[in-house]
Amino acid sequence: MTRPIDLIVVGSGFGGAVVACRAAEAGARVLVLERGRRWTPDTYPRTFKDPWLFDAHRPRYCNGWLDVRVFPKMTVVQGAGVGGGSLCYSSVLLPATPDAFESGWPPEITFRELQPYYERAAQMLQPAPVPDGQRSARFRLLQRAAAAAGLSEQFRPAPLAVSFDPNYSFDLPEPIHPRHTHAFRNEHGRWQGTCVHLGNCDIGCDVRAKNTLDLNYLAVAENHGADIRPLHLVRFVEPGGRGYRVHVTQLSSGATEVLEAPKVVLAAGSLGTTEILLRSRDEYGTLPQISPALGSGWSANANVLTPAKYPNRNAVQQGIGPTISAILDFGDGPRQGQKFVVEDDGFPNVLLNTLRAKWSTRWGSSVAMSFPPLLRRGFGEKNPLANLMIWLGAGVDRSDGHLRLRRQWLTPWKRRLTLKWDAASALATVETILQVHKELTSRTGGRLQIPFYWRWFRHLVTVHPLGGSRISQDVLSGVTNHFGEVFGYKGLFVCDGAAIPQAIGRNPSLTIAALAERSSHFLLHNSDHIT
Repeated sequence: MTRPIDLIVVGSGFGGAVVACRAAEAGARVLVLERGRRWTPDTYPRTFKDPWLFDAHRPRYCNGWLDVRVFPKMTVVQGAGVGGGSLCYSSVLLPATPDAFESGWPPEITFRELQPYYERAAQMLQPAPVPDGQRSARFRLLQRAAAAAGLSEQFRPAPLAVSFDPNYSFDLPEPIHPRHTHAFRNEHGRWQGTCVHLGNCDIGCDVRAKNTLDLNYLAVAENHGADIRPLHLVRFVEPGGRGYRVHVTQLSSGATEVLEAPKVVLAAGSLGTTEILLRSRDEYGTLPQISPALGSGWSANANVLTPAKYPNRNAVQQGIGPTISAILDFGDGPRQGQKFVVEDDGFPNVLLNTLRAKWSTRWGSSVAMSFPPLLRRGFGEKNPLANLMIWLGAGVDRSDGHLRLRRQWLTPWKRRLTLKWDAASALATVETILQVHKELTSRTGGRLQIPFYWRWFRHLVTVHPLGGSRISQDVLSGVTNHFGEVFGYKGLFVCDGAAIPQAIGRNPSLTIAALAERSSHFLLHNSDHIT
């Protein structure tokens, strides 16, 4: 007889992976439901015809790498796959500053309270800076810009969840090539390689140097018997059976099923988790007692992406090295009253990746090897955007966005997730970040190009969506208590970015993981069913 499921985890990102790992380690039978695919290096999108996008409105037919949601005034970019946001984030692992918890959070959650959980998450994800001899042109550009602007005290290498080889060197023949990676089996039994600076961190590391969640937390969960099911989209949750019933659509076939468990953890991301709860409360009426604050408190973490063009492509060498490698940190020392970070942001060399994908075939490989080495290397250097620097900013906004379900004029029988967000929420922070971007660019000989969508339409793009199902002291101001348990629904938890009650002004992945570690401890030690 099959042992019944003890815990269903919806989503496999920095919240869900942590909970699945700790519960499976403790002996629970864990089922992880992930809407995206299980990606491997041979299935990463590389050519224009590959599955790049996940369409939330047509997920059966379009379930690719990135979920890009365009709302009025805001575009949200998030990952889709086993490993969640770790697949496409830039590997930066920063704790929030201590004063980030001084207001807006339940009093039980402080920096001191989270410190051991930050350490536990870091032990699994193993962040490290880029070694001295492997620093990219973008790293050096930000370092020079900081020195010229008198901001050297704010500059530091970024802690990255990447495995580096200390003996790697750019002096190797054709150094930016997978053949220079050193393969190893990590402590969880998964094969990885060392970084060879391919620049593909956001679209899948070809050599698995990036310590994504499928190689650590989820690997441990599976080693202890957890069942991870990709292409399983959760629609809504209802009380019943042994605790809760989870209604699921299998995207591969379109079939629906209902799964039961005493405990359910929602970790489908800020948009995903909030949408599941909204549909459960407002569309299906299965969780009617959820807080009226559901959907409120949404934040873009004041993300700003600003391109800067340089006359000399060697100043940037875009497409080489980890996506982010260095930070200017204004978290401890605010500028014009605003707290934020500025980072060097890279993007892949699409041309080179397309050629590599073609060369990986038997025919393509033979053709490629017939080219002289100098010509083959030239394909990598012919990146048309090699002289374009992308400055990334993340700061503190008012966290007053609101998610809700609305009927559409053309399809009134359907309800779609919508976001109400006002640019005034982040105006002061964004303008301050843009001033810093402009100063860094001008002092290093570049020309800043303020994005037209901000200049003309006050529209932003965020890769750090937070809130919507936030933790709080009471049911009137938030959805869950300080352990992530939904008010009024014992055994139903939120453990992901949706629970973050406000912007933290830094890359949020490590904070999400630390909170999930803390919630896991409570869930495992205060339950009649889980172990």
